[in-house]
Amino acid sequence: MAIPSSTNRTYGAQAANTGDQIASAFDGAAKTAQNTVEGALDSISSKVDDIRSQAAPMIDSLSAQAGAAAKRGIDAVRDSSQQLRDRAVQASDATVAYVKEEPVKAVLLAAATGALLMGLVSLMRSSRQS
Repeated sequence: MAIPSSTNRTYGAQAANTGDQIASAFDGAAKTAQNTVEGALDSISSKVDDIRSQAAPMIDSLSAQAGAAAKRGIDAVRDSSQQLRDRAVQASDATVAYVKEEPVKAVLLAAATGALLMGLVSLMRSSRQS
């Protein structure tokens, strides 16, 4: 039994109409998905900008604190080295003054110190050779 051609046309039109409806539904779904993704990306971008704006002052503060700590360290080393220089000058002045006041004792003390050092050196040499 053959189907009348008008019925074929009706089925064809219905199929075309259904296809158009499906395509339209897919198009709407794609646009909705695109809008959702764009909204999510905008939200993420905004949050990244917020984090950057919050982090910048913290980084600046940490940088300033590190610079201040380094300056304090340099100042402390400078002060310590100046104190050591001052003590060395005082010891040198005291030694010069002692030698001027007691030249004989100073020479005897230097000779005794030299002899003691030579004895230690020869003792170390003999222990190494043994």
